[in-house]
Amino acid sequence: MTAASAGAPAKPGRPRLGLSLPNFAEPQVLVDLGVRAEVAGWDGLFLWDHLHGSPAFPVPTADPWVVLGALAVRTERITIGTGVTSVPRRQPEKLARETVTVDHLSGGRLVLGVGLGEPPAEHTAYGRAADRPTLAARLDEGLEVVAGLWSGQPFSHRGEHFTIEEAQFLPAPVQQPRIPVWVSCTFPYTRPRARAAQWDGAVLAAVGAGGTIERVTVAEARAAVNEITALRGPRSGPFDVALATTGLPTEREQAAYAAVGVTWILAAGWLDGMPDLIEAGAR
Repeated sequence: MTAASAGAPAKPGRPRLGLSLPNFAEPQVLVDLGVRAEVAGWDGLFLWDHLHGSPAFPVPTADPWVVLGALAVRTERITIGTGVTSVPRRQPEKLARETVTVDHLSGGRLVLGVGLGEPPAEHTAYGRAADRPTLAARLDEGLEVVAGLWSGQPFSHRGEHFTIEEAQFLPAPVQQPRIPVWVSCTFPYTRPRARAAQWDGAVLAAVGAGGTIERVTVAEARAAVNEITALRGPRSGPFDVALATTGLPTEREQAAYAAVGVTWILAAGWLDGMPDLIEAGAR
């Protein structure tokens, strides 16, 4: 598997290094952190895509796509994207327009990370179903629509969840043949790996009790990469494997992950610890 072309090349023998930031903040806070991350030498910055906190966790929440638009014009090199956008709770035509706009503003530095969307309350609070089969069907069909609209050609679609009649979206994305789509693959679920194999990347993560992010082992990463590689079969083109983890692995650990096919390490954490991690992590 080869890394996508967006962003600066990784240092020899290690994956690219990115930050995975919650969008639970005032917008300017996230923009400032993204600018600081580029100055500090990080390769990427990916925003979570949540709608709200909860009555037990009342917190300011910024729209990630508006923030990514600001980051696109405030940065020059760093890869930007989502980790992850819940395609099932978005209208695909709106998502297609947002992604192409940010792709152009950034000069082709956008990655679209996608998944079902957690927690279930972010679906049910707005009157939508949250069962995994329904969300998976909306995700797959939504991605089909987004990719069709990205083509820049007249596009129609009639499916179970979405209908498009002779819509043509211009301009097409800067990145061709499309904006890279990375699919969330959370352990222990295995079905998302088949979905990832059809697109441009996989984001490997392990979530423990209470939603905490746990470290995916090198052996687990190797097994997932081998499975996705087999599922991709003869498909060609760049494919990234990102590993979401708390904090940043040591250089030796990074090299071990790179050896089994991991192309990105995404250091996730709450915002109160991010300034120190940004300054210390990527040089």
